Amino acid sequence: MTTLQAKQASKSGAVHGGAGHNDADDGFSDLHPAYSTLQAMAESNRCLYCYDAPCVTACPTSIDIPSFIRKISTGNPDGAAKTILSANIMGGTCARACPTEVLCEEACVRNVAEDTAVEIGSLQRYAVDHLMARDLPHPFKRAPKSGKTITVVGAGPAGLSCAHRAAMLGHDVVVFEAKPKPGGLNEYGLAAYKMTNDFAQREVEFLLGIGGIEIEYNKALGKDINLADLKAKYDAVFVGVGLGSTNDLGLKGEDFPGVDDAINFIEKLRQTEPKSDMPVGNNVIVIGGGNTAIDAAVQAKRLGAEEVTLVYRRGAENMSATEFEQDLAKTNGVVVRYWAKPVAIKANGKLMGMEFEKTELDANGKLVGTGETFEVRADQILKAIGQKIKTDDLAGMEITGGKIVVDKNYQTTAPGVFAGGDCIKSGEDLTVQSVEDGKQAAIAIDAFLKSA
Repeated sequence: MTTLQAKQASKSGAVHGGAGHNDADDGFSDLHPAYSTLQAMAESNRCLYCYDAPCVTACPTSIDIPSFIRKISTGNPDGAAKTILSANIMGGTCARACPTEVLCEEACVRNVAEDTAVEIGSLQRYAVDHLMARDLPHPFKRAPKSGKTITVVGAGPAGLSCAHRAAMLGHDVVVFEAKPKPGGLNEYGLAAYKMTNDFAQREVEFLLGIGGIEIEYNKALGKDINLADLKAKYDAVFVGVGLGSTNDLGLKGEDFPGVDDAINFIEKLRQTEPKSDMPVGNNVIVIGGGNTAIDAAVQAKRLGAEEVTLVYRRGAENMSATEFEQDLAKTNGVVVRYWAKPVAIKANGKLMGMEFEKTELDANGKLVGTGETFEVRADQILKAIGQKIKTDDLAGMEITGGKIVVDKNYQTTAPGVFAGGDCIKSGEDLTVQSVEDGKQAAIAIDAFLKSA
């Protein structure tokens, strides 16, 4: 068992949904059960409270980690939560879903001394959950009203973070969201076992406690609203639309029943109650090497699929999914096959499987096919090969490499229009990075409005 597997087992108590597991709803219980007060106190006392803490530098939102952990150790979890939320208003989700093992925890100096980092993510969750459970007044106050109104397109992590910070700065905010619920990928795109007990919605409700934020649902950019009207009506616009479209394999039969995008599969599962009502194939293939691919594969297995095969075109070291996530797939009975690319979808009246070609790197380091093929049977195929931006109604904005171009102040090439989150290139496509984008964009918008 690797260090990460041991860490996973210790946090989970036991691995849910291993091979042969059929209790679907139990299989979606919390991946990392919450700390008790006793556990939080014990773990917080492991922190060395470094003065020049590398964990802070490793956090995209620059949470003062030693400070919040010290507050937990001295019996002040609400104070710890305020420290966290002042930097990252969605610290509850990030504590549950962010790959802390390659961010703050990887930078923890305890890794050198003990080979075991302080469980920063679990401590962060403990503090934020403690504050939210007390149903206190919102921990932050609004500045005097500015008389300005900002519109935010998209109620995902970037949009909600921007809205909250802008409201704190005294501006009124109107958010337009294409879906019937807020939260973006926090609600629709994260594995069910990472976001239990409707936490995404509870977090949004908490965030809206600042006041001054209105959300209008089922309003999609390019369909129900357009940028020209928004620019004319509001003092500034923030675009946080994420990456709403998915990449295709480019194979014949991709529209065949049983072939779907992994993100659609996850979204359907997240909105299904009970989870055991969600249909799943007996033999499922997942194509991809990121965390979405892992989430889909593990969830398919926990739903009762007999065999789930995740296929990636390169080696394990090239996967964007963390080692922790890769281990999670394997401990849940997912078969992982590396160095293979899909070349054909097999069907004869119904979906039968896929044909793959083995791959390798040539002398120049380019990925090439070897000519050797093999088949994997399947009655369901889930694609997780990346997303791309929908360009509907983004006129006036420069788009390069599938991302909206912004300057250092998050302003696009369209005057008065700012952007952040997965739709821009600011770092890894992570919730925590989107939250930081939204926060910094709100600060830049505030400066923009004051200079107008």
